[in-house]
Amino acid sequence: MFELSEEQLMVRDMCRGFAEKELREQAVEIDKTHEFPLETTRKLGELGIMGVVYPEEYNGAGMDYVSYAIAVEEISRVCASSGVIVSAHNSLCLSPIYYFGTEEQKKKYLPKLCTGEHIGAFAITEPGAGSDSAGTKTVAAKEGGNYIINGTKNFITNGGYADTHVTLAITDKNGQKNKNTSFFIIEKGDPGFTVGKVEEKLGICASSTTEMVYVDCKIPEDRMLGAPGDGFKIAMHTLDGGRVGIAAQALGIAQACLEEGAKYANMREQFGAPIGKLQAIQWMLADMATEIEASRLLVYKAADILSKNGKNRRPASKYAAMAKLYASECAHRCAHKCIQIHGGYGYVKEYIAERLYRDARITEIYEGTSEIQKLVIATNILAEFAE
Repeated sequence: MFELSEEQLMVRDMCRGFAEKELREQAVEIDKTHEFPLETTRKLGELGIMGVVYPEEYNGAGMDYVSYAIAVEEISRVCASSGVIVSAHNSLCLSPIYYFGTEEQKKKYLPKLCTGEHIGAFAITEPGAGSDSAGTKTVAAKEGGNYIINGTKNFITNGGYADTHVTLAITDKNGQKNKNTSFFIIEKGDPGFTVGKVEEKLGICASSTTEMVYVDCKIPEDRMLGAPGDGFKIAMHTLDGGRVGIAAQALGIAQACLEEGAKYANMREQFGAPIGKLQAIQWMLADMATEIEASRLLVYKAADILSKNGKNRRPASKYAAMAKLYASECAHRCAHKCIQIHGGYGYVKEYIAERLYRDARITEIYEGTSEIQKLVIATNILAEFAE
């Protein structure tokens, strides 16, 4: 059994209490209005959740990745939109700045990001470059002491509210594949940068998902992360942490499905008794509970490996992909069963089962589809047995 430390249990209890008090009722409303939960996101920053794993010298909470996974899980159990806001901010924006930024960059950006005063985002996906980051078309051209960026990113989580984001661009048009791109730090208000189309989505409706548009966007050369050509390396490193975050989000959604399904099964009567007495319902609940426990162990193991390996993410890559694959598909299956248990009531908005179903679906897509996770897992396995 994976036993949580006293600090990890404290994080779980704190986030669970906050979610019930601050997010439970709000989650229903913002799913309807699609309003970004800025106020509660700032409050999460005050609790240290917007900079969970980063050192106290940058205003972070200085905790481990298991604590981070627990925080995302507990928040997502009540509000999946808030869960992905926290995940994208921590895993995708802060992580590349912390691990690959200069000390000057870290001191400039991390303190306000870690407290939630500023919101962060990660811009890599393009209309023609999703899972294939090598298909990036955005270009950054050197001009004196600056870079001029042109291109469009899409499906960017937190995009409409990001004060700071990192973006991937080609810096060497003739360079070798996977060594011709670089990351840059972009600030809200940079000349030539605008937020484009705001996406209307099936689920996680209160998260902000937008285009990021760069038209002769001029930034100083000291905004590059790492060295020229490090883009692919930074992206792969960052996505391992991002996959653990989304796995934790999926785990929280799955847990909510089990809880809602069990509560309804105890309450709803048919044929003179609660439907929970029916073997068909019991088997659904048993399958859900078993898969959730298996998912939790995978997610926590992947997070623990991230904590122990720091900047060297190779040992975590396989387990991060496993956790994301299994937990996301578990969430989908649990959401399906939750609606089935509710019957017709699961299909109407009076109950949250239908929201859980809509929120669960995206977890199999972003941070790499289930098919991409299988490729990552298989590639690692083949490499292990070739050595």
